[in-house]
Amino acid sequence: MTDETDPEETTQDAVVEELPPEEDSAPEATAEEPTEDAVETDMVADDAADLLIPVEDYLSSGVHIGTQQKTSDMERFIHRVRDDGLYVLDITQTDERIRLAADFLSRYPPEQVLVAASRQYGRYPAERFAEVVGAQAVTGRFIPGTLTNPKYAGYLEPDVLVVTDPIADSQAVTEAITVGIPVIAMCDSNNNHENIDIVIPTNNKGRKALAVVYWLLANETIDRRGGQPTHALEDFELGI
Repeated sequence: MTDETDPEETTQDAVVEELPPEEDSAPEATAEEPTEDAVETDMVADDAADLLIPVEDYLSSGVHIGTQQKTSDMERFIHRVRDDGLYVLDITQTDERIRLAADFLSRYPPEQVLVAASRQYGRYPAERFAEVVGAQAVTGRFIPGTLTNPKYAGYLEPDVLVVTDPIADSQAVTEAITVGIPVIAMCDSNNNHENIDIVIPTNNKGRKALAVVYWLLANETIDRRGGQPTHALEDFELGI
C-alpha cells in the first residue's frame, strides 16, 4: 500500500492521543471548569448502560472527534464544540445509528452488500468488514463505471452500498444514486446528507475510530442474521 496519509486523518488521530490523562493523574475538575473527558462522559450518563461498548471505549478511539467544520445536515448529531474548534459528535446517536444500519444490512444477502473506502485509514477495516459479513469491498480509487457500466471488467451489481466518507467516496455514492440503490454512510461533522439513506455520525478519518465503527457494524449485522459474532476489535485495526 502506498503512503497516502490524509492530513485530516492524521489530525483527528492526533487529537485522540492528546486527550486528557486518566482520572487519577488529571487535575481535579471544578463544577465551573469540567475536563474534556468529564464533558463527554456526562453526555451519555443516562444511556451508558445501553451502549454497544463502554463509553470510555468510544471516547478512547476518538469516534466522537469531529472536524472544525460543521454542516447544517450534521448539526443534530453534534453535542458541542471544543475550545480548539473541533466539533464533538454525540456518541449515543452513533451507537443508535450503528444498530439501525445493521438492521438494514441484515435484510440483504451478504454478497449483495458493497462497502467502499478510498481513505487510507478506512481501507483495512472496510475490507475486514466485508470479509466478516460476506460482503464485497472496493477500496482505494473507485473506478468510474463500477456500478453503471456492464462492459467494465470490474462491474458490480450490489443491492446496498456502505461508504466510509461521502466526500472521499463521492464517485461510489453518485453511481449508487444512478442505479437506485440505498446508501449507508459514515458521516463526520463536515459531511452533507444529500443522497444518503442512513447516516452513521462518526469521526470518519481516524484510524482507531473507523476500526471501532466497522467492527461494531460487522458484529451487529452478524447478530441480526442470527449468527454469533466472534471477531475482536483488534481484527479490524491496522497497525502502523
